[in-house]
Amino acid sequence: MAEYIIIILVSFLASVAGAICGIGGGVIIKPVLDAAGIIPVDTISFLSGCTVLSMSVISVGRQLRSGDQKTFDGRMGTLLALGAAVGGVLGKQLYQMILECLPDAQRVGAIQAAVLLLVTVGTLVYTIGKSRISTRQVKSGACCVLIGLILGMMSAFLGIGGGPINLVVLFYFFSMTTKQAAMYSLYIIMFSQLASLANSLIGHEVPAFSPAVLAMMVLCGVLGGLTGSAVHKKIRENQADRLFIGLMLVIILINIYNIFKYV
Repeated sequence: MAEYIIIILVSFLASVAGAICGIGGGVIIKPVLDAAGIIPVDTISFLSGCTVLSMSVISVGRQLRSGDQKTFDGRMGTLLALGAAVGGVLGKQLYQMILECLPDAQRVGAIQAAVLLLVTVGTLVYTIGKSRISTRQVKSGACCVLIGLILGMMSAFLGIGGGPINLVVLFYFFSMTTKQAAMYSLYIIMFSQLASLANSLIGHEVPAFSPAVLAMMVLCGVLGGLTGSAVHKKIRENQADRLFIGLMLVIILINIYNIFKYV
């Protein structure tokens, strides 16, 4: 029972934070459940992806219906998302390849934790100093697809849905605000996770899991998406920034713990 409570709380709260900040939620679910040791590493990646997919579908749908589509460039968002969908498939294949090369799944967990730690530290440093960094305004369709591909590949490999790197890339290459970047990030996450899930199903690479746990996590993703998107509408930019920085600090500490745990 205690394990179920931990899974429900982590999945719901991560989905709420993910919907507010646009980080997907998997960047919290994956390392926290890794640290708890409740579920095998490969199963966590799959269940986390399903949770993030449900959260992103709900969040994107609500935000577009609420009038946020006025600030949403459909062409750019779709090009990024299409690139992310292809990247999601490639990232999933990369994960499976490393899993096959390393018979000990714990080693794969250590690699994921180390990469996620580096990404999160870089994101935190950029976020704190972003007011002093000159940004770009990418317009090229090919560049949008390439950027989306790289984001999708990283998120699928790490099993985090999208994570903080989405926001940093959107900040820098497209000069977006935190709240604006959050919406585009969720849109990208939705496509990359859908592609990653389809690839797992078609390739018969779905790990063993409890249907009850999957149902709980997906439901938490839906409820978290509804709650987070409601908060996203009301929260101010500086509050979103503070929440994002706080989450990055927590994620950094958890990943440091996971690296020592797996090694």
